[in-house]
Amino acid sequence: MHKQNKYMKISIITITYNSAKTVQRALDSVQNQHYSDIEHIIVDGASSDGTREIVEKYAADHKNVRYISEPDKGIYNALNKGIQMATGDVIGFLHSDDMLYSSDSIGKIAASFENESVDVVYGDLQYCHGDKVIRRWRSNAFRPLSLKFGWMPPHPTVYVRREVYEQVGEYDEWFHISADYDMMLRIFKRGYQSYYIPEVLVRMETGGASNKNTKARLSKTQEDYIALKKNNVGAGYLTVAFKQLRKIRQFLRKS
Repeated sequence: MHKQNKYMKISIITITYNSAKTVQRALDSVQNQHYSDIEHIIVDGASSDGTREIVEKYAADHKNVRYISEPDKGIYNALNKGIQMATGDVIGFLHSDDMLYSSDSIGKIAASFENESVDVVYGDLQYCHGDKVIRRWRSNAFRPLSLKFGWMPPHPTVYVRREVYEQVGEYDEWFHISADYDMMLRIFKRGYQSYYIPEVLVRMETGGASNKNTKARLSKTQEDYIALKKNNVGAGYLTVAFKQLRKIRQFLRKS
């Protein structure tokens, strides 16, 4: 167990919409953390499948939970609402069908931020289908040329000081799929000090919006290209191709 940093409040934002089948395990993975100074913010998009009832009970049972349920304009609009609600020193996300890998995940992240020069912390991600591990997204330490070769850290593992969002702005809601990639480009091109934890921090269920069908994958490719051009990073579709090739290695790394 990591030493508690009593001055480091961490805000974890979970957005939900008709997530009744999976949301409880995500919520439980937050409450099972050994690190106690956590603010859990849940932004629900007016679910109609029982999600609200699950979250309302969870919020009633735990004092560190803040919760709203109202219509939104999509995933990135909901993420922005969560950022606006957050009061922590550090902000990260846990989607409703994901879970923190271990009870020490947030403690390890908090310990990394004890170095006051660190602005961004991230680690590895494990893709799963139920109990079956599909692939491991093993990242690495950021280098200045990394972005040009399609590198980005696993977004669900990225935690940043709140000042970073104050400086780079909110998620660009023009994007339907790639606002997270756009955000990573905006953060890392500015040269914020980052720290890589070479361990799995989050288990992610497969079947996300960017990979559900061929049309979605094509839209993702186009939006990634636009994000690169917007941020004046890389070599357009060549960088997008490098980004896709990086996934091949992930399927060979399941542990």
